[in-house]
Amino acid sequence: MNADDHSISQKRGEASVGLLTGKTAVVIGVANKRSIAWGIAKALDREGATLALTYQTEHFRDNLEKMRGELSQDPVTARLDVLDADSVRTFRETLEQQWSDRGLSILVHSIAHARREDLAGRFVDTSRDGFLHALEVSAYSLPRVTRALLPLFAKAGGGSVITLTYQGSDRVVPNYNVMGVAKAALESATRYLAYDLGRQGIRVNAISAGPVRTLAAAGVKDSSSALHRVEERAPIPENITTDDLGNAAVFLASDWSRGVTGQILFVDSGMHIMGGYLA
Repeated sequence: MNADDHSISQKRGEASVGLLTGKTAVVIGVANKRSIAWGIAKALDREGATLALTYQTEHFRDNLEKMRGELSQDPVTARLDVLDADSVRTFRETLEQQWSDRGLSILVHSIAHARREDLAGRFVDTSRDGFLHALEVSAYSLPRVTRALLPLFAKAGGGSVITLTYQGSDRVVPNYNVMGVAKAALESATRYLAYDLGRQGIRVNAISAGPVRTLAAAGVKDSSSALHRVEERAPIPENITTDDLGNAAVFLASDWSRGVTGQILFVDSGMHIMGGYLA
């Protein structure tokens, strides 16, 4: 099987053997077909993982129902509101019922949110409520959900936790504002979780994605200019896709990266090595 053959998704019901066959995976954050989480979900499915996809509202549930037919296996779908402790507990109980004999191998955390007014103007004008909201949704939700799912990871004998970040965590990106601060906290949380959980066989890493055409990115003012800068200045002069991010997630989820934890993997066409490109 060559690389091109391997990249072709199996049709529903066909047997396939991939890097993640026999593993279970939760993907948090699938909003629509353009979302990073969906690109990752498709890649994990392609490699044989059994999926659980979460939704926060009925609107997103309807989207998942329309998209699930594109996967080779029918996924578990369940509501999860990371701001609600009862919702997190109920979600864990759902997985315990669905995968009682298997546990959980992979957790993909692909959620972030800041209020629109806090992504414009000056960071110094961020409200207290806006700051706390961005940090809780975008950063604290990672340890909160990971902690809740530890019994399932234990049943699987360990696993891989993957989150999504952006270089606005350590460089100033105009109009990214409080989200950059939240991503900095998320990256630090990644390292501390990697230390805490390594002896339990759980690896924790983050993918730092370059600019990508998603509906979420469209909510950040002037995001299109970042895409143009990649095409003009990146070592690989082309923008990444959600498929590229999915393939990186497969690596971090698989045994091929069994010695990798606490790392930030840049998938950005090499743009992060360029000086002063963000301003």
